[in-house]
Amino acid sequence: MMMMQDVWTQLGPTIAAIMFTWTMYQNYFPHQLRGHIRRYTDKIISYFYPYMHIIFHEYDTDGWFERSKAYVAIERYLSKNSCTQAKRLKANVVKDGQSVVLTMDDHEEITDEYKGEKVWWISSQKLANKQTISLWKEDDKRYFKLKFHRKNRELITNSYLKYVLDEGKAIAVRERQRKLYTNNKGESGGYRYRGWRIWSQVVFEHPSTFDTLAMDPNKKQEIMDDLQTFRKSKDYYAKIGKAWKRGYLLYGPPGTGKSSMIAAMANFLEYDIYDLELTAVKDNTELRRLLIDTTSKSIIVIEDIDCSLDLTGQREEKKKKDEKDKEKDEKDAIVEKMKKGEAKEKSEVTLSGLLNFIDGLWSAIGGERLIVFTTNYVEKLDPALIRRGRMDKHIVLSYCCFESFKVLAYNYLDVESHDYFPEIRRLLGETNMTPADIAENLMPKSSKENADTCLKRLIEALENAKEEAKLKAKEEEERAKAEKEKEVKEKEEKKKKLAAVDGVNKNEKSESNGTEENGSAKENGDVSKD
Repeated sequence: MMMMQDVWTQLGPTIAAIMFTWTMYQNYFPHQLRGHIRRYTDKIISYFYPYMHIIFHEYDTDGWFERSKAYVAIERYLSKNSCTQAKRLKANVVKDGQSVVLTMDDHEEITDEYKGEKVWWISSQKLANKQTISLWKEDDKRYFKLKFHRKNRELITNSYLKYVLDEGKAIAVRERQRKLYTNNKGESGGYRYRGWRIWSQVVFEHPSTFDTLAMDPNKKQEIMDDLQTFRKSKDYYAKIGKAWKRGYLLYGPPGTGKSSMIAAMANFLEYDIYDLELTAVKDNTELRRLLIDTTSKSIIVIEDIDCSLDLTGQREEKKKKDEKDKEKDEKDAIVEKMKKGEAKEKSEVTLSGLLNFIDGLWSAIGGERLIVFTTNYVEKLDPALIRRGRMDKHIVLSYCCFESFKVLAYNYLDVESHDYFPEIRRLLGETNMTPADIAENLMPKSSKENADTCLKRLIEALENAKEEAKLKAKEEEERAKAEKEKEVKEKEEKKKKLAAVDGVNKNEKSESNGTEENGSAKENGDVSKD
């Protein structure tokens, strides 16, 4: 007991002396000299301390206070070990409240093993000066510290860190809630305040899948194989020197399932969707900014592109229009310029800007994207917009065939075969009806309706559509016949008018010739008298 008291008696003054010396060092030592001392003490410690440290800060210094992607990936990677090793955990809610991710709290440490070597991850926090005010984020700066033996330096820097980041990104992708984005209308000045996002988002919960799509099974499998090949072709695209993206053109009559096809593609690949509204884009610069703000593993969609902007027409028509503008008088030219000025206020996106968006230099940013155009009238699109290399795969979504009908019948009525099927097969071969119309007739309208009722209603609708098609064809035939007769009649009248004009001209010519002959005869008579 006396020995312990003697120890504390001797230790007390020593501790006091150390604290006094440290205080004097902090208050009176010059910063320049302090830096030299720190450098040499670190060298001395490194001779005896065999471990190295790598720091990953939560916020990038040049990223507008956005969380570091490396920090987020490490956080997701460590979450699988946090629950079993860390004593204190913190919860982060993802998937819009549907899932909770547990990670280690500040000042906790967990171990990890890679290829037989042990490393340590420490979650730390640096308290900033509380007198300062931060507008964008908290003052406290969090970071992860990776500690490892210096003999494993090459293993950690060349292999382990890449493994951690890739695995963390993969976990984030698997656990994320997929979103449907749409672009906000651009500001007139082009400047955006922080916090104002150019993409708005909602949770993507569309139920469409390839199993529910009404289309030919062989064609459906072909599309699925193409998508699966694209998803696994990162190295192949890098090998051939192309950006990791692929363009799809979906075209066909309204109601043939173009939007459902896009949703099925997104669900199949587990991608987000960016629904781009071109009329809300101010100019080509904003179009590029929108592309930069999209993420990988996404589908960029422009629906009804032939109706979006006046940039899909043929270029020859534009040349003719320019020639007509030059022929207008000054007043008409001023009016035309005023109209063009109003159009520019709405959007200045050009065909060239859209082409660069699809496969220009900026299109390679991020990678692993699909670009999908839909249209009801593919013939209206400029050939440069839909050529191979931009829209790599053209998919025709046409009227419903019998194979497509069977998919709808199973989806809506749980029926795989029925006595009405042969009649429906015959009618589908004789008339055109979209999958949307077929589905509407198959859907029960009350609890009393069954498969027989719905299929019978479909047969009646097909028969009515067949009769309407016949009447329409007859009307078009009669209209064409009437137009042809009118054209023939106009040609005959024109010939008669030309013949009448020729007759008048001949009479006038003959009279003129007669007058000349009489005049010459009279002159000859006068000469003979002389």
